[in-house]
Order: sequence, then C-alpha cells, then structure tokens
Amino acid sequence: MEKKKWDLIALASIPLIMTLGNSMLIPVLPIIEREISITPFQSSLIITVYSLVAILLIPIAGYLSDKLGRKKVIIPSLIIAGIGGVISAFAAWKMGEPYLVILIGRFLQGIGAAGAFPVVIPTVGDMFEDEEQVSAGLGLIETSNTFGKVLSPVLGALLAVMTWFIPFAAIPVLSLVGIILVMKFVKVPKEAQEGGEEQTFTRFKQSIIEVFHHNGRWVVAIFIIGGINMFVLFGFLFHLSAILESKYNIQGAYKGLVLAIPLLLLCIASYFTGKKIGESKQLMRWAVIAGNGAAATSLVFIRNENGLIMLLVLLSIAGLGIGLSLPSLDALITEGIDKKVRGTMTSLYSSMRFVGVAAGPPVIAILMEKSSGGLYITLAALSALAALITFILIRPSGETAEVQVEH
Repeated sequence: MEKKKWDLIALASIPLIMTLGNSMLIPVLPIIEREISITPFQSSLIITVYSLVAILLIPIAGYLSDKLGRKKVIIPSLIIAGIGGVISAFAAWKMGEPYLVILIGRFLQGIGAAGAFPVVIPTVGDMFEDEEQVSAGLGLIETSNTFGKVLSPVLGALLAVMTWFIPFAAIPVLSLVGIILVMKFVKVPKEAQEGGEEQTFTRFKQSIIEVFHHNGRWVVAIFIIGGINMFVLFGFLFHLSAILESKYNIQGAYKGLVLAIPLLLLCIASYFTGKKIGESKQLMRWAVIAGNGAAATSLVFIRNENGLIMLLVLLSIAGLGIGLSLPSLDALITEGIDKKVRGTMTSLYSSMRFVGVAAGPPVIAILMEKSSGGLYITLAALSALAALITFILIRPSGETAEVQVEH
C-alpha cells in the first residue's frame, strides 16, 4: 500500500476534480442567471446536461477501459473535460450571448466526466492483489469524492466573488493538474494498462451475460442501493440548501459551510470504513445494512418544526450512514467482478449513482411543493429499503449470492 501511495493520491485527485468541476457551479447559478439574463430553468440545464451526458456515456467508457486500458481512457477524458471548461469560460468572458456555447462546453465536460471518475474505481482494483488494500484504496477514493462535495459550495462562492465566470476557468486548470498526476504517478499492471487479452465484442458481451447469470441478484442489488444512497444524499442536501436561504436567511459561503457539515461526517465515515472493512465481504454487507439503517432512523425523526441544530444533527447521522455504505458497495462490486469486465460493471454501477444524483433534487422539489411533511418519510423509507435489499440479496457466504464471478 505504501509503495502505491502516490498512485492512489493521483487517482484520488480525479473524483475531487470532477466533483469540483460540477458542484462548485451550484452556488453560482443565481449569479449566472443575472449576468447573462437566463431563467432558473435554463441555469439548471448547466448542471443537468453534464449529468445526463455522463449517465449515457459512463458504460461506454467502462467498456473502452476494459478493451483499451484504464489510463488510455482516463487521460483523454480529462483533456476533453478541460477543453469543455475552456469553451465555457471563453464564452462567458467574451460573448454577448454565451448561454448556448456554455452548454456546449458543459456537454464536453460531461463526456470527460464519464471517462474519468468511473474508471478510477476499477483502476484501484487492478492495482492491488490484496483485497484489504483494494478496500482501503476505494475508501480513499470515496473520501476524495465526498471532500470535493464539502469543498465545492465554499470554493464556488469564493471564486465567484472575484468574477462570476472564474469557476468555469478553474475547470481546465484542475483537469491539467489531474492529467499531470495520472501520467507521472499512476502505474497499473501491464495487462490492465494495455486492456488485457484481445477479445471480440461478442466474447465481451458473453462475459457480461455470464456475470449477470451467475451473480445477477447481488450485482443488481448493489446498483439499486448505490442509486438510492445518492438519491437520498442529494435529495436532503437540496432541501437543506433551499431552507437555509428561505427559512434561515443563510447565503453564499456561509451556506456552503453549513451544507458541508453532513458531508464532512460522510467524508470521515468513508475514510475509516475503507480502512476497516479489509477483505471481509460479510463486514462490507453489515456496513451497508448498518449505514442505511442509521440513515433511515435519523431521517424519519425530521419534522418541519425541528430547529436548525437538530436538523443538522439528524442529517449528519444520515450522512455518516451513507459514508458507511458507499465504500462497502464500491469494494463489493470491484472485488467481486472479474478484471476482464470490471470496468464495464463498475461503470454501470457509477451510472446508477449518477441517476440518483440527477433525480434527487427535482423529485424533492416536487415533494416540497406537494407534501413537505412526507419528504423525509420518503427518504427514510428508501434508506430502509436499501438496508432490506442488502439483507436479503447480498449474502457473501450464503446460497443467495456468491460475491465472485463463476466460470
């Protein structure tokens, strides 16, 4: 593990960069609306187009990483993300009506994001033979991803104070840093670097079919749980962001700091979970059950009459629970899948997580209008469902699911 410390740091920079490249624009959207005279719906597309493109292309990036090699997908993806940032920043800086060109830049960023962070997960799996080291590495990756969410609201607000389009200009700089770190430090096994043995698409497709035939129950369960975790997380963050302004009049960087509190607990939990679960798939299973159970228990107690402190305590417990779950899901899907199709399967898992990210805010917005009282009951029910699915369908040493690829 110590020998590959810089490899992991370089890989961990990618989810941090990709998260910052998207999430730090969220606090800037109201400013963008004023500066280029667009509606809130139009500004929301600046975020949505990025996520939708990523959802569609992540499985393709995963397949290409299995076929061509991990670094051969990660580095071009970071370059594309950087080019997208340059286009958006230039349009915002120089054009009189930059909106459509900004969207084109964000479209390219979404393409880049699809081939960057999702491919990091199987790369960590390729780097280590020891499953305990894989788990620790994935915990660090998940921690970096979460730390990006912690940092982005504050950083986005601070950069926008300088000039409103500076967050766009920061994206190519961050991408360049990621490219340099990956090129210099990341050394994956030769087989993974070159994409492994040559195989036709038909043989590759047959390998995927075999994975679902022998392991379909627990693999699909992990896809669903990952989507639920991100839906719940981004759902309650969206609601918290809205009421901090409407109910408590907390805005700008101060709002970012408050939003960071539950995310910080998630970040800490991810780091220590990755270090503690080791190679024990039973421990991973119980971490997912306990994490989602804790989230469900805390969310069910949230009421409209709760004060801000109580709300933050309960949401922090939910964040901690999701922090227990995510590294365990990463480890199960990575360590339980054959290297030949690991990139594709983990990318499908990442796509489901992106679906949760994209769906959470709009669904919560509808619930806020229709029945704000049932909002947290819904989120609690989903977390409880994730715990139940884990208990029933993920059984590493039982008959229902063998967490390995059978041949």
